[in-house]
Amino acid sequence: MTSSGTNPGVPGQASRAAAWELLLPAVAAPARARGRSLRAALRDAVRSGLLAPGTRLPPSRELAADLGVSRGLVTEAYEQLTAEGYLRSGRGAGTWVGEAVRAARPPVRDLAPRSPGARADFVPGTPDLALFPRAAWSAAQRGVLAELPHHMLGYPDPRGLPRLRTALAELLARRRGVVADPERIVVVSGVAQATTLLGFVLHARGVRAVGVEDPGSPEHGALYTAAGLDAVPLPLDDEGLAVGRLRASGVRAVVTTPAHQFPTGIAYSARRRTELLDWARSVDGLVVEDDYDGDFRYDRAPVGALQGLDPEHVAYTGSVSKSLAPGLRLGWLLAPASLTEEVVERKRTMDLGNPVVDQALLARFVERGDYDRQLRRCQRAYRERRDTLVAALTEHFPGSEVTGVAAGLHAIAELPGHHGPPHRFLERAAAAGVALRVLTDYTRSPPPDDAVRLVLGYAHVPPARIREGVRVLAEATRLDRDGRDGVRGRS
Repeated sequence: MTSSGTNPGVPGQASRAAAWELLLPAVAAPARARGRSLRAALRDAVRSGLLAPGTRLPPSRELAADLGVSRGLVTEAYEQLTAEGYLRSGRGAGTWVGEAVRAARPPVRDLAPRSPGARADFVPGTPDLALFPRAAWSAAQRGVLAELPHHMLGYPDPRGLPRLRTALAELLARRRGVVADPERIVVVSGVAQATTLLGFVLHARGVRAVGVEDPGSPEHGALYTAAGLDAVPLPLDDEGLAVGRLRASGVRAVVTTPAHQFPTGIAYSARRRTELLDWARSVDGLVVEDDYDGDFRYDRAPVGALQGLDPEHVAYTGSVSKSLAPGLRLGWLLAPASLTEEVVERKRTMDLGNPVVDQALLARFVERGDYDRQLRRCQRAYRERRDTLVAALTEHFPGSEVTGVAAGLHAIAELPGHHGPPHRFLERAAAAGVALRVLTDYTRSPPPDDAVRLVLGYAHVPPARIREGVRVLAEATRLDRDGRDGVRGRS
């Protein structure tokens, strides 16, 4: 680009016409904001690369005439951006884009986990976000903003608003059988932060290892490792965590999912729950209970939380990630009395507490019965989807076995016959556009055989899509009669 009166063959020179077009929207601002708008437009043009380093800008008199503004406005903008380092100038040499900003800004990335965009997505862990109660949530938000006193917008109690802790204590005692003292509830940004807080506190106390279920959630081990602890995988049996192996490991803290083990789907037996608590008392240890989907049981009332049997040896964690939406980042940690002060202090130094408006909103949502209504709504939808999944597997994979209790947002299905190694089965499924996880994805132990055991998330999948997805999976992974792999039916 070239300026009038300059050599058009010299690279990096800006034309008056180009500059005029670039800055025209800025000078259309009201008179008192025109200078600020002009400076901002020039600054953004340099940052974005529209005006590259080495580009010569038009003389202030000419640019002012083109834009229909005073020369002083342009001169002031040039001087300000020169002082900031965006432009450079010399006596008799004109004004140029400086070298400080050398590249256009990269696009802003979004690193949020997303659905793989598959034809059928059975990857577990996600609720149906379309069930989020927008109208009721919006009404609660309006009510909170209307009634929240000004002083409540200051720094909160790092444990959480007393109103929310009181509401959660009543809710958890009523629905999950938790021994819930509001003074020991800490409002957190989901179970992940609760896990991290406990990890830091345990590490400060000299603990260097924590047991994790195997198979189990990969997040548990990763979060404790980030807090400086070794994650020790501990095997399960049909009743829950194998206590003999737990004792032999030497750990004094273990994280569990007793109401609906992830991913196997079993519920810890009454005997195993008693044995686990006996172990904790014998070593003065800690059981961390991740009650990630304890409200969703479809064949009977949910089993009460383990914490209710021994609140001094169990730290209880939960969140609204499966009942409302994970993006809300709201959860709770109910710590034993011996750990509460340390957990609260670590929470204070970590983030000074969760956002006040969000806490007040959830408190109102719980108090007015909206949260219970949401749980009932989700329970009806997820029960139907689980029933649909079981029926579809029975139709398209005769002889398949769905194991674990009728609960939660996922199911385990062991397919009949021989389908080859699980990784080959996944390849055929992916080629047909079906996103899946197998049980071996969640364990460090070698598989006992080549049986295909699927971990099927169904809560986020509409019934019609569940039926279609299972049909496509069956066609894509069907074996030829002579036993060779065959990928068929991708219609």
